[in-house]
Amino acid sequence: MASQQDSPLTTYLDHLERGELAYQFSPIAGRPVFFPRVLCPFTGSDRLEWRVSKGLGTVHATTVVYPQEGKPYNVALIDCDEGFRLMSRVEDIAPEAVRIGQRVRFRVHRPGGGEALYPVFVPIPVSVPGEGA
Repeated sequence: MASQQDSPLTTYLDHLERGELAYQFSPIAGRPVFFPRVLCPFTGSDRLEWRVSKGLGTVHATTVVYPQEGKPYNVALIDCDEGFRLMSRVEDIAPEAVRIGQRVRFRVHRPGGGEALYPVFVPIPVSVPGEGA
């Protein structure tokens, strides 16, 4: 576990390394805090607790980026079920197919080459009533 000397970013990245999406919670404000920081943006308090998200969320907004070189990709705002929002992307689906309101699940993207890990999301398959067990 992280020590008190670790920066919030170091603690966050340590959780990503373990496959966890961590966020902070302000007990004084009664609200989640994301991106990790030293002080609560709502109260100014340094009392922030680390929690681990279940990794489920909903696409709040999405757009497709068409770079001059390379393939198009989406950029999405994800509302995590714990009450915080983060900018990420949805993978394993065509960028144009990502939809507002779509349910997604967290996973860690490991780019390699010394680049930092970061959270991405994948669609949660929609179950059709009456199909399957």
